[in-house]
Amino acid sequence: MTTETARPELRRGVLFSLGAYTIWGLFPLYLRLVRTVSPLEFVLYRMLLSLGFVFAVLALRRQWGWLGSALRSPAILGASLASGLVLTANWFTFVWAVARYRIVDASLGYFITPLVSIALGALVLGERPSRVRTVAVGLAFLGVLWLAIEVGQVPWIGIVLAATFGTYGLLRKVATLGALEGLALETLLLGPVALGVLVVLARSAGGNHFAAAGAGERLLILAAGPVTAVPLLLFAAGARRLPLWLVGMLQYVGPTLQLLVGVLVGHEPFRLPKLLGYALIWVAFILASLDASRADRRPDTAVRVLSASGTRA
Repeated sequence: MTTETARPELRRGVLFSLGAYTIWGLFPLYLRLVRTVSPLEFVLYRMLLSLGFVFAVLALRRQWGWLGSALRSPAILGASLASGLVLTANWFTFVWAVARYRIVDASLGYFITPLVSIALGALVLGERPSRVRTVAVGLAFLGVLWLAIEVGQVPWIGIVLAATFGTYGLLRKVATLGALEGLALETLLLGPVALGVLVVLARSAGGNHFAAAGAGERLLILAAGPVTAVPLLLFAAGARRLPLWLVGMLQYVGPTLQLLVGVLVGHEPFRLPKLLGYALIWVAFILASLDASRADRRPDTAVRVLSASGTRA
């Protein structure tokens, strides 16, 4: 692949990733509108509605040839089940945090995630961070450590969100299936479980929230399908076109928006000592971004990136 054909793929990867992170960054605004739904019930709805959305897209595109072979492959099924479970854990933790007015704590998790992405890229994929990016990771680690000390406890919400989403990014990057097919199989495998749990909840609680909700709230709940699936598809498409460290660095767009939503809209506390920790993380992001920009100006960068990452969406 030549540099001329590789660079457009890099640009698409950046645009896809930025689109996903912007939607995720503003996602707490949507969750505030459906806060009356319990986190568990909402995640179950989210899973089933995402399943319906991606299969509707597959039906429109008549893109079914992959499904039979995927269902007959234990390796693909196992990998899809693993990524689906990790994603579900991430969803529940985030929705629970927003419902408990802890958007700022949740944003910390996604500030930590690039550390996990860079570490996984180096340990699992053999990606070698430059000296500048190594320094950036060190500064971000110090920022996270300072935030943990300032809060006075282990920031478990952030750690869970970072570990689950960083792992999901790795699993999607190395997956055999493309973005749409991978999400379809993940939700297909977990869909029956979600439906069964919803039935149990409905019987034990004497009903479910969707059935009792008004027309406006039902539409908001139904929107969980595209609101969930679209950024995931963008993220997976971007991850396949970019090295994992760049995916991790671009991710700072999401938690920065979440932090602003938590402070400006949710009026959550954000004292000056906490700002110091976030400042270290932002400096790390700027350093890594400048280093990435300089590296991408090299003639062979685009070809090397796509050779390592693949270009399937």
